[in-house]
Amino acid sequence: MNVLVYNLADTFFIGQTHNPFQVAAISLATPVFLIFMSIGNVFGIGGTSVISRALGEGKKEYTKKVCSFCFWSCVVVGIIISIAFLIFLDKIVVALGASNETLQFTKDYLTIIAFSGPFVLITSCYSNILRAEGQATKAMMGQIIGNVLNIILDPLLILSLNFDVKGAAIATVIGNVVGALYYIIYFVNGKSILSISIKNYSYRNKIASGVLSIGIPAALASVLMSVSQIIMNSMMAEYGDMALAGVGVAMKITMITGMLSMGIGQGVQPLLGYCTGAMNWNRYHGIMRFSLVLAFIVSAVLTMLCYLFVNQIVGIFLTERSAFAYAVRFAKILLTTSTFFGVFFVFANALQAMGAATSSLIVNISRQGLIYIPSLFVLRAIIGINGLMWAQPVADVLSLILAISLYFGIFKRKKSLM
Repeated sequence: MNVLVYNLADTFFIGQTHNPFQVAAISLATPVFLIFMSIGNVFGIGGTSVISRALGEGKKEYTKKVCSFCFWSCVVVGIIISIAFLIFLDKIVVALGASNETLQFTKDYLTIIAFSGPFVLITSCYSNILRAEGQATKAMMGQIIGNVLNIILDPLLILSLNFDVKGAAIATVIGNVVGALYYIIYFVNGKSILSISIKNYSYRNKIASGVLSIGIPAALASVLMSVSQIIMNSMMAEYGDMALAGVGVAMKITMITGMLSMGIGQGVQPLLGYCTGAMNWNRYHGIMRFSLVLAFIVSAVLTMLCYLFVNQIVGIFLTERSAFAYAVRFAKILLTTSTFFGVFFVFANALQAMGAATSSLIVNISRQGLIYIPSLFVLRAIIGINGLMWAQPVADVLSLILAISLYFGIFKRKKSLM
């Protein structure tokens, strides 16, 4: 949800400049921002899984060590990634597929975004971990504060001060810094049963391996989403900047359903993890049934609304005629399977909650990697530009079937151990 608001806000206000090249630049830069957030999810989702199961088993001191490990890992890894992005920025921009018209805009945006590394990781991580201790409201507040700041600053910096894409990047950085500070202050004030104190830091006793074995497979979905989007953007760039601007907006429309569905899946994971640790299968079944129904309804309603009002939504971001036509056509293709997003993410997160690292890895690298990326090349060769769009619905259907099959296999083995 966090990435959805940042992306929609930046794209909306950049769209008000009526410069489709800047919209295309934001589309090119989005995968890089997703990489930052996905690395934070390595520690956020992995830490949430370990902490929720440990709380179910009554290991409170162990959870403090896990939480501290996640925090300091975010700080160190975030700094390293920021430095690496700044060093290789020129090569990264070229690899993203920037044209002569979009290259400088993309570089301006990413130069500023690179400085937000540690803060994006912390925000992404602790919006997950706080839910493990039942603090869903506080987990959400850090994101809301950052999002609201971004929405307030975007029109000021982009339109009033004419900073254009630089303004969007500055607003995004400030939003993430303030969001990260919110979570840090929460822990420093001692209101949490967890801890980010360096004194509690430890990677021993299966802390690092436990977090990473679940977090890496989970985050691979986001990493591969970024990689596949880079590949797709590079292939789409061959059809021109207007096609690139159109696909960027179309993907943001489906993100409305995708990110909310992902949020439901991530929200239910700590509950399922706690039930797994406590071996409370009756409660587990009830939570799972409710989550699947809720996720399906939310996905179906959002998909229907996006499809019915696709012209109006696209018109908010794009006014250039050819870019507008591309965005509408692409969005309608991508929305064909978004009704099933919620069901997929509930099953995927249930695998993580049960500690099924291998199965979680298989599911998460399939939807945005093993299935999707080959589909891009195959379908483009068969039906051209539209094939680049149909690759995602094909991957959605096949990945859902895979997730359901693996889930029931793992669940039967878990129950047999009772």
